Amino acid sequence: MNNDASTQHSALAEHLLDQYAGRIARARRPYVLGLSGLQGSGKSTLAREMKAQAEKRGWPTEVLSLDDFYYARSERELLAQQIHPLLRTRGVPGTHEIELLLSVLAALPHASDKLPVSYPRFDKGRDTRTPPSRWPRITRPPRLVILEGWALGIRPQLQAALQAPVNELEYREDPDGDWRHWVNKQLRGYQPLWRKLDALIVLQAPNWDVIRQWRSQQEEELLARHAPLAMDASAMLRFLAHFERLSRHALATLPAVADTCVEYDDQRHVTGISHA
Repeated sequence: MNNDASTQHSALAEHLLDQYAGRIARARRPYVLGLSGLQGSGKSTLAREMKAQAEKRGWPTEVLSLDDFYYARSERELLAQQIHPLLRTRGVPGTHEIELLLSVLAALPHASDKLPVSYPRFDKGRDTRTPPSRWPRITRPPRLVILEGWALGIRPQLQAALQAPVNELEYREDPDGDWRHWVNKQLRGYQPLWRKLDALIVLQAPNWDVIRQWRSQQEEELLARHAPLAMDASAMLRFLAHFERLSRHALATLPAVADTCVEYDDQRHVTGISHA
């Protein structure tokens, strides 16, 4: 990360923590702050910076990533066989173990050495979960929990919006709409998780084309490092096509439900911050 990006993340983290400091201080249980951003928006980096700054303020803080709760590759293979082949690819609603994430959030207020709270790690290089023996353990109740994830807070689309395919992937591999209707239905099961959020911060990109560019840049860096399972340009475009429908839906709808909306230009510079 260059110095400008690092400085921006630091200043943004400080601003956001200042904005919610009073609510965090008054909370009688861990304050759950949702951090929603599409691929490549920098949400993971911002979450880490917020955790570092929050702990300097004396707030024990945990960062949970929705990505870590993806089902293992073997479980997604079952979904692909039983429901639709496109479910082999992680990412869309229905490929996360939401019940496990809810149980982790419920256990955090009671975390201790005698009652440690474990949560999964997902290895994107191997496209599956790490063994449970390597899962992190939380042994203290946090004051602040930052839950970060792509399209966190999104609500199901209207049925009429599902009729026409949005890209070549849907046109060729989901011509009857079975996959997108199933995914949309799974979003209902995510709403109890969204209701656990005490506040929702949305990192708002300019448009879908910029998101595709940001995510492709990340993958090019992985390819340059010869990372396992790093995708070339054509594989990356196919992967992103799984997310296009709900990413466009998120861009259009999430700012209206956010407690804080952080707007970016196409170079990831913050151009505006609004609080509800």
